[in-house]
Amino acid sequence: MNLWETMTGSDLTRDFKAFEGRAAALPADYRAAWEQIKCHLFPYGDFTGRNLMPILDGALGLLEETAADGRSVHEVLGDDIAGFCAALAGGEGARSFRDRWREQLNRNVARKLGRLGG
Repeated sequence: MNLWETMTGSDLTRDFKAFEGRAAALPADYRAAWEQIKCHLFPYGDFTGRNLMPILDGALGLLEETAADGRSVHEVLGDDIAGFCAALAGGEGARSFRDRWREQLNRNVARKLGRLGG
């Protein structure tokens, strides 16, 4: 990856289009599960989303393999797709971008209040 791709995110766009092309070949129930997986994983991404690309690739690979085996999507993912995604992102309680931003804001406010009180 060169500097230009890193700055513009064109590599991410290319990879994501490839994911969508692969997902289009899945059966309808698997495509619906893919859409839910994307929605539930994005809060765990960093600012650019680069950390999610290997996770999304693995999740899509799982869907492709199980669809080829003829298994139902419910049999593979169960009822709790949000829990499945949390486990993929690092387990229950994994920090999302909101958590990181909240912590940063709290640190900044505490630092400012420390300056005002002293």
